[in-house]
Amino acid sequence: MQKYLINPNQKIATINKDIYGHFSEHLGRCIYDGIFVGKDSKIPNVNGMRCDVVAALKEMGLPVLRWPGGCFADEYHWKDGIGDLKDRKKMINTHWGGVVEDNSFGTHEYFELCRQLGCDTYVNGNVGSGTVQEMNEWVEYMTFDGVSPMSKLRAENGDKEPFDLKYFGVGNESWGCGGNMDPEYYGCLFKRYNTYCRDYVAGKHVLRIACGPNVDDYHWTKEVMDKVKHHADGISLHYYTVPTGHWHHKGSATDFDRKLYDSTIYKAYRMEELVTNHLAMMDSVKPHSRVKLIVDEWGTWYDVEPGTNPGFLYQQNTMRDAIVAGLTLNIFNKHADRIMMANIAQTVNVLQAVLLTEGDKMVKTPTYYVFKMYKEHQQNTLIGSYITTNSLHSENDNGDFPQLTESASIDENGVIYSTITNNSATKAEKIKCQIADTKVTSIEAEILTGECHAHNTFDNGDAVQTVEFTDFRQLKDGFTATIPACSVVKFIINP
Repeated sequence: MQKYLINPNQKIATINKDIYGHFSEHLGRCIYDGIFVGKDSKIPNVNGMRCDVVAALKEMGLPVLRWPGGCFADEYHWKDGIGDLKDRKKMINTHWGGVVEDNSFGTHEYFELCRQLGCDTYVNGNVGSGTVQEMNEWVEYMTFDGVSPMSKLRAENGDKEPFDLKYFGVGNESWGCGGNMDPEYYGCLFKRYNTYCRDYVAGKHVLRIACGPNVDDYHWTKEVMDKVKHHADGISLHYYTVPTGHWHHKGSATDFDRKLYDSTIYKAYRMEELVTNHLAMMDSVKPHSRVKLIVDEWGTWYDVEPGTNPGFLYQQNTMRDAIVAGLTLNIFNKHADRIMMANIAQTVNVLQAVLLTEGDKMVKTPTYYVFKMYKEHQQNTLIGSYITTNSLHSENDNGDFPQLTESASIDENGVIYSTITNNSATKAEKIKCQIADTKVTSIEAEILTGECHAHNTFDNGDAVQTVEFTDFRQLKDGFTATIPACSVVKFIINP
């Protein structure tokens, strides 16, 4: 039996709700068909936004949405996406599928979507192919409340009042699709572009995000951090879980053996190493810096579903992905003192999506239910917790990963929320939880579990979903429980 200790006296940091953020790029059917169908669609919508998708995302607790990319951001020219639809420029989406982008979803549509979702906004600017003037005018267009050409243009396009912009990314993947730059060059370029991303509203600071490293490029982190440490509020990290480790053959989302399952979880757990090491590198440049870490692209990446456009990155989503989501969010929670935001890729129909759509049908994936289970952590206080665990071995990687991961938080009423993943595909585990200086009055619990290949389809949308969990016994100061294999469990502990 493993020991699980929770100490509500050890209050570490507020878990920023934006750690539970999402990412929607102009890629495949994420925006078009997935979120936006247009006002004239037969699919029920409000101002073009699918009613079923918006309702599901609100229920899940989506706190912030990143847009318009991704690689697309660095070929996106925002003025092409404003004004009358009939007059908007058409372009080829060269990064994703070579399809025509008609710009019918632009700045006003994005902020309308966020209004319907009730979420914060994160817009990514174009450094790769855009100008300083273009970025400067976009920020002015979105946020200025005075008399200017850009605020006048915004009003002419239907929004007299400025938009509420919380985060602004100055470039994306500038080491790759965003310009193939060296870190020293990008760091200087960030300062130049950022100078003209002004705060136009008194007392309202737009949080500026610098392009950080790809996976374990610690040199990039060091050099960019050295340049932007007095100018940026956050620096991003991108890491995708690719089970095979080979980008040209990433493996199937649904057809995998035990070795590939273990390799997926092993590689997902690497997020702990990457977060820890990049934070250490940031500290080596500027200890106690106000610059936070932003993990604004993460998730599983497999080969596309057979018969779909390779550039659309459409993949199914199984209990394997649910485990990846649960353990990753536990890692982010544990680093809540340093991580300001994270954004899983991507919201609908792309990569590790929480929702899939097909015509007027919509299905919630196992990953969706993990985010919904964890939503009470948002803005709670991270508290001290520790669990003993067996190590599991990934033969393909010749490396180990923990069978159990956990995190715990407490709300303003003293209610404790504990989320646990059992990362083993086959082995259940017994735990005994003790909570310091706490007399437990009641416990509620729910679970998401199933065979690791289990997933939801348009014909069977409820194959995987959360249910009440009862295989525990309440104690005076905690509980004992048996955590099933391949499961995510949430305990709500009332003092």
